Amino acid sequence: MSGGQQQRVSIARALAKNPEILFGDEPTGALDEEMGRRVLQILVDINKKYHTTVIIVTHNPNIADIANTVIHVKNGLIDEIKVNKNPKKPSDIE
Repeated sequence: MSGGQQQRVSIARALAKNPEILFGDEPTGALDEEMGRRVLQILVDINKKYHTTVIIVTHNPNIADIANTVIHVKNGLIDEIKVNKNPKKPSDIE
C-alpha cells in the first residue's frame, strides 16, 4: 500500500468514530507534493462537510496557509496565534 493510501486509510479509520476533533501529526510528511495536497484537501473537506475541528501539527510553514487559525508553538509554549481570514486551497500552496 502506498504512503498516500495509508494516510487515507488512517483518516478513514479516524472518521469512522465521527470525532469532533481530528488530529493530524505531520499528515503529509512522508508523501510527495501531489499526494500531500490530496490528503490536505480531504482534511479541508472533512472540516467543511462535518464541521469537524482539524488540528494539524507540522513543520511545513506552507500548510499554515490553508488554516483558519494558526498557533505557533516555541519551546513548548504558545508563541503566536494568527487568524487567517482567507485560507488558501491545498492545491494553491507550495
